[in-house]
Amino acid sequence: MRKYTVTGMSCAACSARVEKAVRGVKGVESCSVSLLTNTMGVEGTASPGEVMDAVAAAGYGARLQDGAPGSSRDLPSAGEDILRDQETPVLKRRLIWSLILLVPLLYVSMGHMLWDWPLPPFLQDNHAAMGIYEMLLAGLIMVINQRFFISGAKGLLHGAPNMDTLVALGSAASFCWSVFILFALTCAQLAGDAAAVRKYMDGFYFEAAAMILALITVGKMLEARSKGKTTSALKELLSLSPKKATLLRDGEERIVDISEVRQGDIFAVRPGESIPVDGEVLEGASSVNESALTGESIPVDKTPGMSVSAATVNLSGYLRCRATRVGGDTTLAQIIQMVSDAAATKAPIAQTADKVSGIFVPVVITIAVLTTACWLLAGADPGAALARGISVLVISCPCALGLATPVAIMVGSGVGARNGILFKTAASLEQTGRASIVALDKTGTITAGEPQVTDIVPAPGAGGERLLRAACALEGKSEHPLARAIAGHCASLGMQAEDVTDFRALPGHGLSASLGGKELAGGNMRFIARGCPVPPAMAEDAKRLAAEGKTPLFFRSGNELLGIIAVADTIKDDSRAAVQQLRDMGLHVVMLTGDNKLTARAIGTQAGVDHVAAGVLPGGKERIIRRLQERGQVVMVGDGINDAPALTRADTGIAIGSGTDIAIDAADVVLMKSRLTDVPAAIRLSRATLRNIRENLFWAFIYNIIGIPLAAGAFSGLFGWEMDPMFCAAAMSLSSFCVVSNALRLNFFRLHDAGRPEGRSAGQQPMDISLDLGEGDAGSPGEDGPRTEAPALRRLSIYVDGMMCAHCEMRVKDALQA
Repeated sequence: MRKYTVTGMSCAACSARVEKAVRGVKGVESCSVSLLTNTMGVEGTASPGEVMDAVAAAGYGARLQDGAPGSSRDLPSAGEDILRDQETPVLKRRLIWSLILLVPLLYVSMGHMLWDWPLPPFLQDNHAAMGIYEMLLAGLIMVINQRFFISGAKGLLHGAPNMDTLVALGSAASFCWSVFILFALTCAQLAGDAAAVRKYMDGFYFEAAAMILALITVGKMLEARSKGKTTSALKELLSLSPKKATLLRDGEERIVDISEVRQGDIFAVRPGESIPVDGEVLEGASSVNESALTGESIPVDKTPGMSVSAATVNLSGYLRCRATRVGGDTTLAQIIQMVSDAAATKAPIAQTADKVSGIFVPVVITIAVLTTACWLLAGADPGAALARGISVLVISCPCALGLATPVAIMVGSGVGARNGILFKTAASLEQTGRASIVALDKTGTITAGEPQVTDIVPAPGAGGERLLRAACALEGKSEHPLARAIAGHCASLGMQAEDVTDFRALPGHGLSASLGGKELAGGNMRFIARGCPVPPAMAEDAKRLAAEGKTPLFFRSGNELLGIIAVADTIKDDSRAAVQQLRDMGLHVVMLTGDNKLTARAIGTQAGVDHVAAGVLPGGKERIIRRLQERGQVVMVGDGINDAPALTRADTGIAIGSGTDIAIDAADVVLMKSRLTDVPAAIRLSRATLRNIRENLFWAFIYNIIGIPLAAGAFSGLFGWEMDPMFCAAAMSLSSFCVVSNALRLNFFRLHDAGRPEGRSAGQQPMDISLDLGEGDAGSPGEDGPRTEAPALRRLSIYVDGMMCAHCEMRVKDALQA
């Protein structure tokens, strides 16, 4: 995706116009314009020159952010200069000068006319001079705010009127009408018609022409300041980017600009310094604060061979590292890119507002003309009729429609980024909250992904220490994952492996070696039973451990049984809590795994999932996701290469941050902290963002639906409600400010607060029991080879009477699942 900065946009009609122009360029596959950040993302084969020419032809300006194609990648294109609030200072200066001139204008036009405040001698009873005085002050204010007229005229000339067109038309109409009245007043004054002069004095709208511009500028400034706050997440991330690095060249330390660091360079990091780029520790040991990337406050110990990331802080020791990823390839840069891309794309929910925005301004202008004409036909005074038309022009607010979605998306994705949850696009932020089913990979997602010793069962008379020492000596020679788990457990207890001879690995059976003249052996029960008898009690222990999803390994020395050591891939500490939170949110939780049915069922029971599909190959996972999609929106959570097809197929793919690059690339959401509890947090944040967008859109639509008829005087006959153009301008200014402020509330959303369960509450609620998901069947090996086709789902809805609490619900559920 190429990114451009677009200049000259003032409202949603402008962004719709730019999108339409660029999408018409041959070779453009997709185009998304963000009014919030004044950026545009374009995908396709069209050249930057063609795209920028199309934008220019539409009446706006565009420049490429990330340089020419093929240039080296630096930091993401959403740089600090793009995010810096450049609008607010300009608007503030315009507002100050406008107010300085507006005060003396209002003193004469309202203070003297309404409350008979005293005037200077040269204006006293000189109505023509008063009119000229008001005209000059109003004209100066219009010159100060000439941007409205320039932008509005450009839009009108290019056939794409925008919000500035509405403001310019309203202000210009007030000014021109007042100038006409001024000439009429001078004629009446020359004729000596005092009554006509007094009447014409009441027909001036110079203060309205100036006040409209001042009030809209106030609204624009508030909007700009609020918009600046929505990009705070990106600003915080960019501020973390180190500017300098200490390189080691020819045995000397040289401080260089970060852009000069290349992959393979050796750099040094002293205590208290930020790590400049991603790298690998070569020498030294230290603790590193990685909270900037992961949010975890506990420092991580780093030793040679371990990786370090840019923007993390070295706390204690001196480190020498080799640069592995620099510039735009660093972890920090990729996080910034993801957040920036999410802001540059549009959520599907924004399509309705975009369609309305494209025709909004022409429709409002038409309504304003018809309003003026209707009041004239009804016999109203021309000044009053014109005032109604001007009110329609200045109360309408296309900005509220254009900002309703992007500000919420920007704030929501920023909140996620600060908590280690990265949404790659606006669509993924919207889609995640619509899920009704969550499919979880087992290994590395629900479980730790590394086998651990869970049980030690010594044989009668053998003793636990003797069993462990024999296992340590035997398994220390093997590279098998189960052997590494036992060796690691023994090492944690301070045991050292004794030297063995005649070591042999027997695939499918176990290991054997000689120690002190005796044969040591370890493996499955059938293998060990060849050398010594296995008591029935030990065999029962093995069956029990296997039923719990653990792998029982028997050990013997000579013909003496030493006991059993059980090894299993244990579930993560937060897995059960995460699954319970998902179920409390009304989501069905399914576990997919390639493990055997017995192990999978045991892990599924520990985690508390609703359904288990065991023996599933990668293709089988993708097919099960397709089956689940027949029942609702599906979120797939995984971390391995084998999860990539399912992550791509699911409505939303969520990758664990510690997973493979392929899984992360295939996913729509990345969990940097690798915590499963971030899955319900991501869904909560998505739901909150969706709710905020709906609130914004409701306000934007209802404001215009009520405000435009009110300004047109549609309720004046029935209720006597009328609105002065100045009050309409104030209302228009506040509407956009309200939308942006509402979106900023998301910054206070506590996404890890489970709160009250959102689903499965007690009472007369339907319980959906999905049967025959394919437990133990989907992807299980059969006589004719692996089968990856999951059987069809069946759903039965049962209304249950008599439940009073969650305990009742659990009893009914347990009975049905049995």
